[in-house]
Amino acid sequence: MDLDAPRVLVLNAAYEVLGLASIKRSVLLVLSGGAEMLSESGRYLHTPSTRIPVPSVIRLKRLVRRGPSRIPLNRRNILRRDRYTCQYCGRQGGELTVDHVLPRSRGGRSTWENLVAACRSCNLKKGDRTPEEAGMRLLKPPRAPKAPLFLSDLKEVPEDWQPYLQAWLS
Repeated sequence: MDLDAPRVLVLNAAYEVLGLASIKRSVLLVLSGGAEMLSESGRYLHTPSTRIPVPSVIRLKRLVRRGPSRIPLNRRNILRRDRYTCQYCGRQGGELTVDHVLPRSRGGRSTWENLVAACRSCNLKKGDRTPEEAGMRLLKPPRAPKAPLFLSDLKEVPEDWQPYLQAWLS
């Protein structure tokens, strides 16, 4: 069991999703009294004298104030949002780049609504043109993500996380 892997859902005191924490970090938070365990994963850490349940969901005891949910705009998050798929041809994986739908040379800005994942060949084919000028179509219009992007990296979302993620998933 990889103790440093982010596998525990972390909520603030008001039950809002903050993100993921490692098993090590979440167990330490629970043992120190900084968080309470809301759901167990069914696995345990063993010491010579005790068996410690591994949490699946924890809630911090202090309220962590956050502004409006802002997901950082960066290459990794663009690729995550587009599920590592070229938004022009649908090719998955491989060497993906980030393309400005409206090229920067024409005033295109680096925003969620103007950046998409693209394979190298599609990015070269499109060049310094709009998709329409290049005779290409986007699979879907780019938008700012609503759900936390860490969910796209998970093969499946644990069932005991569902009640806490409903606000984002609906």
